[in-house]
Amino acid sequence: MTASTQSFTGFGLGLRRPHYAEFMAGEVAVDFVEIISENYMVDGGRPLATLDAVRAHYPVAMHGVSLGIGRADGLDRDYLMRLRALADRIEPLFVSDHLCWTGIDAHSSHDLLPMPYTREALDLVCGNIGQAQDALGRAMLFENPSSYLAFPEDEMAEHEFLAEMARRTGCFLLLDVNNVFVNAHNHGFDAGEYLAGLPIDRVRQMHLAGHTPGEILIDTHDRAVCDGVWALYARAVARFGHATTMIERDDAIPPLSDLLAELDTARRVAADVERRAA
Repeated sequence: MTASTQSFTGFGLGLRRPHYAEFMAGEVAVDFVEIISENYMVDGGRPLATLDAVRAHYPVAMHGVSLGIGRADGLDRDYLMRLRALADRIEPLFVSDHLCWTGIDAHSSHDLLPMPYTREALDLVCGNIGQAQDALGRAMLFENPSSYLAFPEDEMAEHEFLAEMARRTGCFLLLDVNNVFVNAHNHGFDAGEYLAGLPIDRVRQMHLAGHTPGEILIDTHDRAVCDGVWALYARAVARFGHATTMIERDDAIPPLSDLLAELDTARRVAADVERRAA
């Protein structure tokens, strides 16, 4: 599968329940909306009716949390069929998920578990991505995960794993800037070197989010983007250009006006970088 995703740039927000009414009315000043795919992989009812109403006003990106592209026991074919049905229904900008595994033997961890960055794991992930992209009939985006441990068996850095994964499968990357910031702190690597190691032409989307500070940073999505992540976002825009950007908030969800103010900050940061580069 080598199909490309469509070219799109803009600034968006995640579709969350407290803000359904505003998005359904088409009153929100965003370029696109990102959904959690699994919330709408159903046969009908209110979830799909809500999504159809939002889709009438905005392009939609699908972002999943349960594909488990790193599973050693194979992907769930029923899951892939339901994901394909949703994609065919709403014609999304992108279909994305995470570089992680989420369970084994029909047991789900309900968490995004880290991968060992070995050649064996790379082969497994590339095989699974090929299966997923063939099932969906489109190239996918995969997000760099946040993590709190590293494996002694690692044979390459995370950015090297992602770059080779994209080269071998034709997939694209969803660069979560907050996750790079969190992992650089937790694992002690240079975030600039990480960005420099990713292929420029494969990054299609960026995520921005807040995290809980401490000795170990925790990727909680429950607060505003911090100054350090904004600074790293500016470096990412300078390298990858004005990729599609969205603000993630999954807990302690504030009024929509607060998120739109953060999105305006993202617009200003990107515009400042592009103005200096012109």
